[in-house]
Amino acid sequence: MTPLRIGNFSGFYGDRAGALREMLTGGEVDVLTGDYLAELTMLILGRDRLKDPSAGYARTFLCQLEDCLGLAHERGVRIVTNAGGLNPAGLADGVRGLAERLGIPVRVARVEGDDLTAAHPGTLAAHAYLGGFGIAECLRAGADVVVTGRVTDAALVTGPAAAHFGWLPTDHDRLAGAVVAGHVLECGTQATGGNYAFFGEGDVRRPGFPLAEIHADGSSVITKHPGTGGFVDVGTVTAQLLYETGGARYAGPDVTARLDSVRLSQDGPDRVRIEGVRGEAPPPTLKTGLNRLGGFRNEVVFVLTGLDIEAKAALVREQLDGVLAGSPPHDVRWELVRTDRADADTEETASALLRLVVRDQDQQVVGRALSGAAVELALGSYPGFHVLSPPGKGAPYGVFEDVYVPHGAVDHVAVLHDGRRIPVPPPQETRPLDAVPPPPLPEPLPPGPTRRAPLGLVAGARSGDKGGNANVGLWARTDEAWRWLAHTLTTERFRQLLPETRDLPVTRHLLPNLRALNFVVEGILGAGVAAQARFDPQAKALGEWLRSRHLDIPETLL
Repeated sequence: MTPLRIGNFSGFYGDRAGALREMLTGGEVDVLTGDYLAELTMLILGRDRLKDPSAGYARTFLCQLEDCLGLAHERGVRIVTNAGGLNPAGLADGVRGLAERLGIPVRVARVEGDDLTAAHPGTLAAHAYLGGFGIAECLRAGADVVVTGRVTDAALVTGPAAAHFGWLPTDHDRLAGAVVAGHVLECGTQATGGNYAFFGEGDVRRPGFPLAEIHADGSSVITKHPGTGGFVDVGTVTAQLLYETGGARYAGPDVTARLDSVRLSQDGPDRVRIEGVRGEAPPPTLKTGLNRLGGFRNEVVFVLTGLDIEAKAALVREQLDGVLAGSPPHDVRWELVRTDRADADTEETASALLRLVVRDQDQQVVGRALSGAAVELALGSYPGFHVLSPPGKGAPYGVFEDVYVPHGAVDHVAVLHDGRRIPVPPPQETRPLDAVPPPPLPEPLPPGPTRRAPLGLVAGARSGDKGGNANVGLWARTDEAWRWLAHTLTTERFRQLLPETRDLPVTRHLLPNLRALNFVVEGILGAGVAAQARFDPQAKALGEWLRSRHLDIPETLL
């Protein structure tokens, strides 16, 4: 059977606007998927809906579609997107109105049932992560455009694949293969050289968006349109497989994919084959993301220039602490970032940054109180006093939490283009999500001379966020480097290299087929990205920090 070609044109809300047209004109494709939702996006859409009940979806999708709906219709390309966010019905109506105005006969369907906000009082948005079989129902009924709310990112691929090949909910291996392909596609150009540790090995100035050729047995080939930028190799695909994952079992609402069974091989230029993926019955519960407003946040960054950086920082801290003592914010955090250099030849490189972040339930406490206190120091503090920008009135921040509900707690429904509502039953077979026993370690390298060097010379990394946790996935590029990495980078060594993690729970997972380690760090991101608890709130660069740390590395690997 001819493979199903599924491409991606959006990895987040705000991705490249012209990607939909690029994917439609760049080569053959059967289905295009757009992923717009993340934990932070749900909070943003929730705030939009507070201002306007008819909002709550990714409006930029309609702008992209206005330019490309006719082209997609001419080429018979179906579009599946979670841009519906908190209001898939509203976006579906918007697509129908657009199609009518353009005179294009398009059948629009939607998936709903993920919204559990009413069952979680006090939340701005509470949404379960649905699987792909609602999407499959819409496509089987002839939909040209399918709009969903909160489905898993991989469901945008498993749904079309299940519809095309006639897969059943019990086809766990096939579904797991599609989940792995979907996970590679979901972040767009991260699979084609974007955000890639070894980006210098190709031209990544404007990477093309990825596509997957999915076969009936669930295997796939990850590639991109000819002539587009970036590159696809085993490394770029490995990096994306490790992104925002944990152990060997990668759970979803349709199937649990065994990441330790994945086999990758180069299948030609810009082609990577994924095969051997095994699947298991999904867990008995669905992940549900809860977003609520946590209070108000404000910050000010003081610029400290030249000599006596530490003393200047101590002075302004003491001055502000004294002023704020009468009505102190609930949470006060100071961070001195030493960006300064001795004997610098520019003022900027002679300067350090002192960052103050405050949080409180009362906007007045973090607003006028902070801004007034900071500005009043302008002529009476350390020499060279200035700030990057004056603090504002304080902005609301969000808190993310995930909980788990039984499959039966949601009414998963496919609303077809003709208005019929087709219930999507929960899986009849489930399996609790147990940890996989650690696989055996490879043989260690024989002793030999070493050299102090950055870890990144022999290992790639990609990191990301899941709620308040972060993961750091590392992979070796050769069998010899894997033998060294697996024995050297223990949990204890990881904590030593990243001191921020020393007092946090850290779990190490081995994935020998990928020559990879995946570390999950619990609590490093506080209450999630919207709370902005640390300098890098989504842990995007945590892996690059780790790669920059120095170890004693065998010279044979360098």
